[in-house]
Amino acid sequence: MDATSDLSTLVERCRAGDALAWEAFVRQVQGRLFALAYSYTGHREDARDLAQEIFVRLYEARGQWPSGGEFLPWLFRVARNRSVDYLRRRSVRRPAVTVDEAEIVELPDPAPGAEAQAIAADRRGLLHTALRGLSAINREIVVLRDVHGLDVKQVASILGIPLGTVKSRASRARVELAERVLALSRGRGDA
Repeated sequence: MDATSDLSTLVERCRAGDALAWEAFVRQVQGRLFALAYSYTGHREDARDLAQEIFVRLYEARGQWPSGGEFLPWLFRVARNRSVDYLRRRSVRRPAVTVDEAEIVELPDPAPGAEAQAIAADRRGLLHTALRGLSAINREIVVLRDVHGLDVKQVASILGIPLGTVKSRASRARVELAERVLALSRGRGDA
């Protein structure tokens, strides 16, 4: 059974109120939702809070979940909308936080040694810093398209913008991201 059909089965079981299916569903999508939340908040604790809020919203609406191929785009649309709402509420409560590279999420990699891990963490930090420099819409397109692997139609649907806009912005955003990474790298003396 592949991951897509496994997710479809979990969705149907969750819609029917199966508590064990809900636990399996959370385990299967929590990493993706955390990563999406982190791409909006830039802070691990805020991303955890936001991901939890997204899961609460999903649980409350589980009887109305779409089925089949419509579910994943719907899931990302819900997560995006909650993320935007969260940022609006947060901006009213406190000023924006500058993300220190040390706070960037580090994904464990068991194969490489300590030096390779340090280099990889430095590169991820550089990439996250460059990603933060993109406009909000370009950052969303890059994250949804290139990080989460959604197709352009799904991204257009989630963001509520025309398909052609997604295609052209995705291309320009990738070029801009690459330029920012190179500039940051040169600024640190890496290049």
